[in-house]
Amino acid sequence: MKRFPLSKTLPAVLLAVAALALSSCGFTPLYGDQSVTKGLSTIEVVAADGRAGYLLREKLDDAFARDVNRLPSHRLVYTIEERRYARGVRVDNVANRYELNLTAKWRLLDIKSGQQVRAGSTSAAVTYDSADQPYASIAAQQDSQERAATELARRIQLELAAWLAGKAKA
Repeated sequence: MKRFPLSKTLPAVLLAVAALALSSCGFTPLYGDQSVTKGLSTIEVVAADGRAGYLLREKLDDAFARDVNRLPSHRLVYTIEERRYARGVRVDNVANRYELNLTAKWRLLDIKSGQQVRAGSTSAAVTYDSADQPYASIAAQQDSQERAATELARRIQLELAAWLAGKAKA
């Protein structure tokens, strides 16, 4: 009879017990219910003005997996505020590190009634280095806008997914 060492079987046993414990206490993954992903895919996003507004709309469309073959049930409208702060200063008192804060104040509207069903304010902050070369500095700033928009879209997606998951259970 072949014997298995305890160090190899113990993690598998613990994983099986944890899965059994989670399923017995009513745990359901956020995306386990298809109504959440279908609900997100029918949200139409209206872009705010400016580069950051456009980037956020692109990231939200990707995050929601927008299905253009289905009529939208909700419309997400937002305004975006962009602030940049100098965080690192060289010896000659010139900023070389910045923090970019993006804040989106958003409203989710029902398409049929036009009524607001959800609203919020979500923020994301990223940092970047500013180079001495002008083009490198512009590229770093634009990259930080993209990273901040990606994080902002992820946070809005999670907030709306949690809301849709709670709404589906009701």
